[in-house]
Amino acid sequence: MKLTILSRYTRLGASSRLRTMQYLPALKEAGFEVELASFFDDTYLKALYGGKRDTGGVGRFVLDRIRQCRSAKDSDLIWVEKEALPWAPWIVENLVMPRGVEVVSDYDDAVFHRYDRHRRAIVRGSLGSKIDQVMAHSTLVTAGNRYLADRACQAGAPWVEIVPTVVDAHAYQPATAERPDRQLRIGWIGTPQTWAKYGVPRMAFFEQLAREHDIRFHLVGARLTSGREGPFDYVPWSEEEEIKAIQDMDIGIMPLMDDPWERGKNGYKIIQYMACGLPVVASPVGVNTEIVRVGENGLLASSEGEWREALATLITDAKLRQKMARAGRQRVVDTYSIQVQGPRVASLLMKVAKRSARK
Repeated sequence: MKLTILSRYTRLGASSRLRTMQYLPALKEAGFEVELASFFDDTYLKALYGGKRDTGGVGRFVLDRIRQCRSAKDSDLIWVEKEALPWAPWIVENLVMPRGVEVVSDYDDAVFHRYDRHRRAIVRGSLGSKIDQVMAHSTLVTAGNRYLADRACQAGAPWVEIVPTVVDAHAYQPATAERPDRQLRIGWIGTPQTWAKYGVPRMAFFEQLAREHDIRFHLVGARLTSGREGPFDYVPWSEEEEIKAIQDMDIGIMPLMDDPWERGKNGYKIIQYMACGLPVVASPVGVNTEIVRVGENGLLASSEGEWREALATLITDAKLRQKMARAGRQRVVDTYSIQVQGPRVASLLMKVAKRSARK
């Protein structure tokens, strides 16, 4: 069976790396011949993470995607990450997609809110229902959480499956040795944009907490360069060093706002932390409330007072941290691992591909 994956990014983009590319071994083992085609390239992403615009424009990406869609006409199945043509109306995307090929669309965040909640009326009018159309015309929609799955059902998608964003439980492991310095570290991982949105507004509180408990904050990906400012240690993100960077933490955090966009997030940070044997503290938003079992593998916190209490509890209770770490690790192994979800996703896609082959 031939499968074409129309991803949004290369491996440098977390959503593409995690939602489609990490399934390649399972797909090939199931019998798929896979063609991988990304929309944006590394240059675009590096500019985006650096807070700059890619001066080359998106025109070349659109032309490449049109060629990719034409090449996919001989596929048994197309697996689309979010949409084939970002910021193009459904009527245009529908014209570009090859006829007679089954489509599976995948969502790991509420991308539809970029359109239907856009500040400009013209965008809401022309693109507000675009993702709903993609979902409705997909044979199968794979959604990272219930919020996204509910949207797909409301859009009229004929078949919807919840597929959480997962890690390789063989690669993600708890640290095997203690750090030379015993100073406790609260850790966060993400991009400069997400730290600016969710971390920077809390920095004064974090600084105060660090002074009170003599701890440090280990921030992975918050900046593109390394540095040390007050209690904050900035560590550049790289795929090769990602696991080691998390293993250098003692507690993992995931602060969010309770808005529609955040309710569509997949809680991947929490899963990474737990896979590496860390207790977690997270905002009770969206899927976070399903991943975190309060008192068992982590704590949930909304207000600054709740965050202070939750973090102080874990900072001062090493036995509780160890207990939650073991429970969180097991939860990942049982539910949020590629070892569990890989064969399942490959089986789902094979069912769709065989439908196409029978036509």
